[in-house]
Amino acid sequence: MRDSAGSVFLADCPARLATEIITNKWAVVVVFALSRGPRRHGELVDLVGGVSRKVLTQTLRRLQSYGLIERRAYAEAPPRVEYSLSDLGLTLTEPIAALTDWAKRYAAAVANFQEAAQQDSTTSDT
Repeated sequence: MRDSAGSVFLADCPARLATEIITNKWAVVVVFALSRGPRRHGELVDLVGGVSRKVLTQTLRRLQSYGLIERRAYAEAPPRVEYSLSDLGLTLTEPIAALTDWAKRYAAAVANFQEAAQQDSTTSDT
């Protein structure tokens, strides 16, 4: 008997692709940043606290390889490059907004649980 969600366990399941995309530490943050309009690399570095230029470049390339963002180079001096969400990338803004809402609503509960678990671990070690 096959579970209705059984296809999630297959190697080529679309849900695995979605999970692969959004589980990258910086991908969701970069998509969220670009949901507010095109940005230059330096603007994204400033906007996305804690990301290095190298990791941001890797993240942008990865998102571009999925067709989620577009890179536009302008023939100017000095050269200018902007990144923006593609039409496909725009489809991620709603799920990311839902995750953001969940985090806002339940972050304190998760932190409280982690703190309690840490205290339980500490007292059981003694």
